[in-house]
Amino acid sequence: MSSVVTVTISPCIDKTITVAQIFPDRKLRCDQPFVQPGGGGINVATVLNRLGINATAVFISGGYAGGFLRHLLDAQHIPYISIEGKQETRENIVIHELSTGKQYRFTMPCGHTAEAEWRACFEAVSLKTAPAYIVISGSMPDDLSPAFFEEFATFAKNKNAQLIIDTSGAALKNALQFSPFLIKPNLGELANLTGVEISSAQQAELAAKALIKNYECKNIVVSLADKGAMMVTKDATYFAKPPKVTVKSTVGAGDSMVAGIIFAIHQGMSLSDSLRFGVACGTAATLNPGTELCYKADAEALFPKVIA
Repeated sequence: MSSVVTVTISPCIDKTITVAQIFPDRKLRCDQPFVQPGGGGINVATVLNRLGINATAVFISGGYAGGFLRHLLDAQHIPYISIEGKQETRENIVIHELSTGKQYRFTMPCGHTAEAEWRACFEAVSLKTAPAYIVISGSMPDDLSPAFFEEFATFAKNKNAQLIIDTSGAALKNALQFSPFLIKPNLGELANLTGVEISSAQQAELAAKALIKNYECKNIVVSLADKGAMMVTKDATYFAKPPKVTVKSTVGAGDSMVAGIIFAIHQGMSLSDSLRFGVACGTAATLNPGTELCYKADAEALFPKVIA
């Protein structure tokens, strides 16, 4: 039985391509692409398994790309349950320009998710006797029914599992109605949720406390980019500032942070230390190029250097 089950409605294949310089209307010679399975929940499950937590990724996949996604997960020995979808699985592209060090990210849109498909995801999760955590993460179509979150929230409550949501837009607003254990917005997403302009950590803290009061969300982790993160609860606020490192890529850092927080809470760490370990995992992910995620050894080495 997995301690954690993650759900990814719109997974993807992440391709990182390196090129010397980008010019229009010319044939550009690229290095061999670096290919990884992607999507929020899949990334969280991958990092948790690297950290030593048994996590199963549940996702919808379709077409040739869906088969390749499963092949990539098999190669990394990540436990998963794949639901057959009608839409072809997305392929996202990150282009790294060597001459400037800049990254260009091309993210494909989420296709429509049929009710039968997401309900099949729910049935797959409900067959897990009693996961400690259910993580719903990643991009979602705007027309996804609020009933999706209601089903998972009800199941989590009945099984005494913690529901964690990491998404954005309409999906995140819908998810808040069901009092999740934890959400992880960035400053822009937090401003969108509250309708209040946010330009400082103090404003972010006040906005998060308002959401906790209005929606009974237990914990809100606010990503502060290179300044780290804060965790806001009903009674306390914790901060975690990462050490300075040479950043190769920030792709996957947020998912690595979520996985690190879950791992630490599951290990019995305090909320403050759990946030610090999550920031260590997020920072560890930036040490790697492209869409690579964090590794346990890097996270453990960085953890003592994260300032509360």
